Amino acid sequence: MNQDVRTDSLRPMTDIQMRQTREFVDNLASVSQTYWDMVTVGDVLSRELHITPELCILYADAVEDFNPWYEGWKMNTWYIKGESPFGSAIVPPLLVSHFVLSVQFDHTKTFAVGSIHTYHDTEIFEPIHVGATVRINARAIDKFIKRERRYVRHEVTVEDVGSGALYLRETRDILSR
Repeated sequence: MNQDVRTDSLRPMTDIQMRQTREFVDNLASVSQTYWDMVTVGDVLSRELHITPELCILYADAVEDFNPWYEGWKMNTWYIKGESPFGSAIVPPLLVSHFVLSVQFDHTKTFAVGSIHTYHDTEIFEPIHVGATVRINARAIDKFIKRERRYVRHEVTVEDVGSGALYLRETRDILSR
């Protein structure tokens, strides 16, 4: 085991945890790639996401957005239809945007290192109702160099699995080492 007394002693971890952490970091260093090298223009990744009332409440609590429009769940009652100006309860507008990174980074490939999300533009076309199942599609549309730094641009769409209605479209840039 490769120990680093300067850092290992700073963490309140057991010897086993330190060894496992060190092995994980050493493995990343030996097999990881930069995001730039992992992505080809035209790559499309997709994921379906069922938006439950609990997910909406957890997200709204985390971002401290306590709008009653998002409430499709109530303590000791469980699911309720909820109310909003759009009919039933709706999803916080950027909740789905939060899940885009889980689509952009392909879990079947080796972990990417040195990536930073640097640009984000979102268009929201209509609200998503609590209980919907959406499909998040992320397509690599460009790779470019700006000020000697490498970027990968993605176009993201979020649509209803059943109806195909387009809820949201985003453009995102990832800076890569």
